[in-house]
Amino acid sequence: MRHLFLVLCLCCFSSFLCAQQHLERKASLDILHYDFQLELSDESNLIKGQARIDFVLKKAVEELALDLIVKKTTGKGMLVRQVELDGQEVAYRHWQDQLFIEIPKNLLINEPYQFNISYEGIPEDGMVIGENKFGGRTFFGDNWPNRARHWLPTVDHPSEKATVAFTVHAPAKYEVVGTGRKIEETNLLDGTKRTTWRCDVPLPTKVMVVGAAEFAVQLAGMVDQIPVTSWVFPQNRTAGFVDYDDAVGVLDWFHTHVAPYPYTKLANVQSKTRWGGMENASNIFYFENSVTGKEEREGLIAHEIAHQWFGNSASEADWHHVWLSEGFATYFTHLYFEHNHGRDVLVDRLQTDRTNIIRYAGQNPKQPIVDTTITDYNQVLSTNTYQKAAWVLHMLRQKVGTDVFWKGIKRYYQKYQFSNAYTEDFKHIMEVVSGQELDTFFQQWFFQPGLPDLQVNWDFNSTTNALSIEVVQKQAAPFAFPLKVQVLDEKGEDLLLFELEIDEKEVSKKIEIRGAVPKSIRLDPDTQLLFKSRIAKK
Repeated sequence: MRHLFLVLCLCCFSSFLCAQQHLERKASLDILHYDFQLELSDESNLIKGQARIDFVLKKAVEELALDLIVKKTTGKGMLVRQVELDGQEVAYRHWQDQLFIEIPKNLLINEPYQFNISYEGIPEDGMVIGENKFGGRTFFGDNWPNRARHWLPTVDHPSEKATVAFTVHAPAKYEVVGTGRKIEETNLLDGTKRTTWRCDVPLPTKVMVVGAAEFAVQLAGMVDQIPVTSWVFPQNRTAGFVDYDDAVGVLDWFHTHVAPYPYTKLANVQSKTRWGGMENASNIFYFENSVTGKEEREGLIAHEIAHQWFGNSASEADWHHVWLSEGFATYFTHLYFEHNHGRDVLVDRLQTDRTNIIRYAGQNPKQPIVDTTITDYNQVLSTNTYQKAAWVLHMLRQKVGTDVFWKGIKRYYQKYQFSNAYTEDFKHIMEVVSGQELDTFFQQWFFQPGLPDLQVNWDFNSTTNALSIEVVQKQAAPFAFPLKVQVLDEKGEDLLLFELEIDEKEVSKKIEIRGAVPKSIRLDPDTQLLFKSRIAKK
């Protein structure tokens, strides 16, 4: 047990140390723009890169660090050939997967400078090079969470946002899709094609990518002058165009209901991402078997499009607050379905999620939504950060009211678009718009593990016409919440609906009922509370 405690302490210390190192780097360096030039080949998986990085120095330092995986004995990784600062070669050292660049003492604070880094290598990850299911060669960036460092020299953290441009030289048979808008596409005399994509709003590295493959490309539609395109493998042309067509209506709903779309185009791309979908800014990559021709990806498409606002534009300031991305995308997918398919569909989705959350909580009883003990950032994705966080947003909507909830969402996005936020920042916005103190709500649902586990006992005394109900919270730490109770007669028809304010481990109440005999009770009839329960008639 002492050994386990030591391991946990070391993990927490490692997480703390990494966070401190990033804070120190952030205090020294502000990346303004990345300009990547990449050469892709059919001869090997070697990529040749040239990175021009515009930055300002925020305080005097002897060296600055960028994230870039070092070439390993396996042959995978990147080898840096040269580093220049404003055209002058400077000393550097590349070790422990960081590129440390020496900074001359005469550099001015808050003045723009530019690194020019020449490098090459075979990426072990981040840029996925291989064959698709039809045997076609493909190249796909897949950066989440911090895998950009495998093929791009960057500050690979969601809080460091910058504009970006990609220029790709690749065999002419490939179509290249990338973040932002297309600036150039030129067939060159050597049999290659030069393609440039540029995004002029700041992004985290997790969602700035390019992809190259033989594609069939279709304009699916326009949303307020924004082109929505489908990019699928040629063998999937007919089915893919049908499946990805849903994106037009989905984008229109978010563009209309949340805020104007923050980018210049939306490309929906069949790819080799390791995820079901990866919400890269303005060019979403879906797993290659997402194409079936059965029009069954509306939920997946809605989730990834929701990220264009929540996660890409308004981003979490650190990985432990990733629910601001995933929980938002999950709940706003539910809201899209509620608007387009009805309240019953929303309820079905929430109830399915509640079942999964209860199961996950039983298996992970000490894990809150915001879990700062996690050191492997791939592990921040869980039922907690998706479904449970979405459920908490649903409960927040009930607490403040739908109109106020939407007002808060829009104000939150307006303030943090193209920027970063912590959970506390979102809480503050919701407190301002609602006029409510939300400390208890946020503390118990985001930072406290588990959920209410209720033992509910009830009885009806026909002599006194008194319904007695007792609610006992069985979990270790109590929650405070309203619990709606519906009383039903022998036909299952509604006799009474009342609300209990649960703010202690045990709460009891007596209510007079005349004219009918209660036969059962139902908790949370409107699907507004995340909880598990057992009901017993005394």
